Amino acid sequence: MEAASQSTYIKRKRDGRIRIKSGNKAERVMQGTILSFIILTAIAFIIFDYSGLHLISAVQETMYNLYVMFLQPGLSHFGWGEALFQVSMTLGLAVLSTVFGAVIALFLALMAATNLSNKGLTKTVRIIVAFIRAVPTVLWVLIFAIAAGLGSEAAVLGMLFHSVAYLVKAFSEAFEEVDPGIIEALRATGSSWWHIVTHAVIPSTFTYLLSWTFLRFEINFTVAVAMGAAAGAGGIGFELFMASGFYFDLREVGFITYAILVVAILLEIISTQLKNRLFPAAATQ
Repeated sequence: MEAASQSTYIKRKRDGRIRIKSGNKAERVMQGTILSFIILTAIAFIIFDYSGLHLISAVQETMYNLYVMFLQPGLSHFGWGEALFQVSMTLGLAVLSTVFGAVIALFLALMAATNLSNKGLTKTVRIIVAFIRAVPTVLWVLIFAIAAGLGSEAAVLGMLFHSVAYLVKAFSEAFEEVDPGIIEALRATGSSWWHIVTHAVIPSTFTYLLSWTFLRFEINFTVAVAMGAAAGAGGIGFELFMASGFYFDLREVGFITYAILVVAILLEIISTQLKNRLFPAAATQ
């Protein structure tokens, strides 16, 4: 009966007749929203100004650009040594923002977890980090650039700010998944709050903390690529901006794209191998 009530609802009319409709209010609102987006998209394509657009030539030029970019990659304005240095610089920005962000977020997450802190402190921390997460990373970087100036310092501070807010939510939710029986048992034996955290909460959730930290590291690497151009932080992102917007060197753009892709794949492999070595039991589940 409960399952049926989730997909249908009953409405009794004034004359006593019962009207049954499938779906609930939330589903109908979602369907209406999707339909509205489809209609608005179709209208936008209809009223779009297509004057001056030659579709066939545009497609041909796009295909040629993609061919040069991805099938003929190469370096024109800097060498292999400079490329490795710029990639390592971007990785350095990601490492700094992730490591410091994870340490700060760990302590804030303990205050944000409902099973480890009081309600007032939990709500305060969650509201603050929710506000920080709502603002894009690039805006935080530009805000810090006002004080620190455009460069790697503003990029690290902005990425750090957003990383802390992101990891606080992830870490606190992991802490809340700890078996409450374990916490109650330790409290019954007279264990202090810090003893419960260090001997029950963190050991039980360390796999999740490591996974979330590596995920944020991968995100920060991609963000650092964008910040290289937007905030003048340097690195491979700045070279990508120069190759695409200043030199218009498609071969160099293709090479940098492949370099970023290779680093992202290596980061995923390293995180998986590290998790398998540290937690072989969790990896086999």
